[in-house]
Amino acid sequence: MTDNKDIISMVEVQLRNFIESRRPQDAEVRKKLDFGYSWDGQTALLFEIRPQWNNPAHILHIEFAKIKYVKSSKQWKLYWRRASGKWEAYEAIPSSDHLQELLTEISHDGYGCFFG
Repeated sequence: MTDNKDIISMVEVQLRNFIESRRPQDAEVRKKLDFGYSWDGQTALLFEIRPQWNNPAHILHIEFAKIKYVKSSKQWKLYWRRASGKWEAYEAIPSSDHLQELLTEISHDGYGCFFG
């Protein structure tokens, strides 16, 4: 039986691997566009990291996906961010038992919700 620390570390590994697969290889490009995530033990936020267009010294974190773990149902729920800033359930696969399935769906982005 695994404990919570094992589960959290597996989540961290999956999120880190996903973000690393999206990041540009060139360090100069990363200064203009990069990717990151935050994980609080229940919710993962995936975001772009880029300088503000009219103030390059100001670095923005622009969230494009949110994945929440619902402990009671043991389900991962996927959300995308509308232009209005509101989070909306992702209709194609709104939830899954497996985090990796949702990360694969984000990468595929068949509806252009995450990467345009």
